[in-house]
Order: sequence, then C-alpha cells, then structure tokens
Amino acid sequence: MKDERRYPKYPLLGVGALIFEGDRILLTQRGKPPLMGLWSLPGGLVETGENLDAAIRREVREETGLEVRPLGVLEIFERIMRDNSGAAEYHYVLIDYICRVTGGVLCAGDDACEAQWVRRRGLNDLEITEGTLAVIEKGFRNRGKYK
Repeated sequence: MKDERRYPKYPLLGVGALIFEGDRILLTQRGKPPLMGLWSLPGGLVETGENLDAAIRREVREETGLEVRPLGVLEIFERIMRDNSGAAEYHYVLIDYICRVTGGVLCAGDDACEAQWVRRRGLNDLEITEGTLAVIEKGFRNRGKYK
C-alpha cells in the first residue's frame, strides 16, 4: 500500500493536543510510520473541509477515546524529514493546542498503539518524537494562561 504522506507535493497540515492532568501529560505511542514506536502528542492530519477545532477533537477522540475542548494554540512548527538524498520525504506543518478533557474513557485507538498519562519527571525516560519535548515543557510553563 502506498503511503500518501511520503514525498508530498505540498506540506501536510496536522494538529496536536497538549492535555494536562496535574503534573502529567497525555501521550500516545505511534503505531504506524512515520516514527512508529515513538511517543508523541495525540493528533494527526486535518481532513479536507474540516476546521481545526473539529480536527483536534476528532484526532484526540480517535487516538485516546477522550473528548476535549481546545483552549488555544500553544505552538506552530514544521517537521521536515529528509531521505538520504536530501529530498523532503515527509513535510508537516503542525499546530499544537492546549486542550481540556470534557468526557470519554482513556483507550488507545486508531494510529496509537498506547495512550497514557506521563509524569513530567518521567518524560526523559521515553523515546519522544523530535521537538515534542520542548513543546511539552512550553505547555507546562504556559498552561495556566489557557482557560
């Protein structure tokens, strides 16, 4: 099966959720390429015709079983993964939101093979996708600004 995300003509738009509970953040372990097996924020690609608010709610529900309310954008960044020749094999523009849980039951699904609450002090024990740890730390520092 062809991976439609590889060698895109244009960057792909994705969303991610920073969901906090005390000193813990919700992370998912990626069950599919790219970056399979690494820990990341719940999230994924925005579908054509879908607004960002709906996309973050859908992705969190699909990957974690939880319902959330997006409180605001924390970070926008690019992730470009190049092949051995230097060509952009994957290119994403990612919008990360601070979110609050409003319902549901935690259960990994869709692209996530695991979903769990991780204590801040335990983050360095996990293999986390590049750039994500800095976003998480920024989220811990700034989450009080989002209501």
